Amino acid sequence: MIDTHTHLYAEEFDEDRKETIQRALDKGIIEFYLPAIDSESHEKMLQLEAEYPDQIFSMMGLHPCYVKPESWEKELEIVKNYLDQRHFPAIGEIGIDLYWDKTTLDIQIKAFEQQIDWAIEKDLPIVIHTRESFDETFEVLERKKHPKLRGIFHCFSGNLEQAKQAIDLNFILGIGGVVTFKNGKIDQFLSEVPLDKIVLETDSPYLAPVPHRGKRNESSYLDLVAGKLVNIYGIGFTEIDKITTENAKKIFVYSRGI
Repeated sequence: MIDTHTHLYAEEFDEDRKETIQRALDKGIIEFYLPAIDSESHEKMLQLEAEYPDQIFSMMGLHPCYVKPESWEKELEIVKNYLDQRHFPAIGEIGIDLYWDKTTLDIQIKAFEQQIDWAIEKDLPIVIHTRESFDETFEVLERKKHPKLRGIFHCFSGNLEQAKQAIDLNFILGIGGVVTFKNGKIDQFLSEVPLDKIVLETDSPYLAPVPHRGKRNESSYLDLVAGKLVNIYGIGFTEIDKITTENAKKIFVYSRGI
């Protein structure tokens, strides 16, 4: 299995990070992809990648919740410098979040569009964060439509129509702990989404799947997400593992500079 979205560098893991990673490795998770947030966490993220060069891969980008009027342009300069210095498997997590702050929508869109431009220029996938902003996100993606524009809708929580719209725009869906929630709703229609359009993620330390909901999430719980997909799709765990892992490898084909 591949955890396509995990914040293993977060402070929630400071006391047992190595043990947490080992638990996941023991469960058969072969790769971990770390989304960037902002410059305050880059060093910690890249250091962790350096410690596990064959398993952990860092993305680069500016998270929409950290697009602030006083700093977003400087933060984007830092992102661009990193992208020019070395290879990353994806630009992310980027997008639009209107749950916490609607007043920054204009600059969130500008930051999102700029990072999409870099992704197209460098032929990299993007990993999208969207919260209470599907319409705005789709407007940007339609405006920026390009043959090279592709990636993952991280932590997909929309409806079937939005899932199909994302897939039509050359994106696949990141499915995590929400699929195990009674009120998560995506389990009600996910069987109508082709399995080759899905990747697994945890978003740890957030959104732990049942029966750990409300507690710290970790990558070793990815099997609980896969187990839910077994029920939804009616096929074996091994097949879920195989298909979603191949999907992730296709998206992150550049993870080793191929």
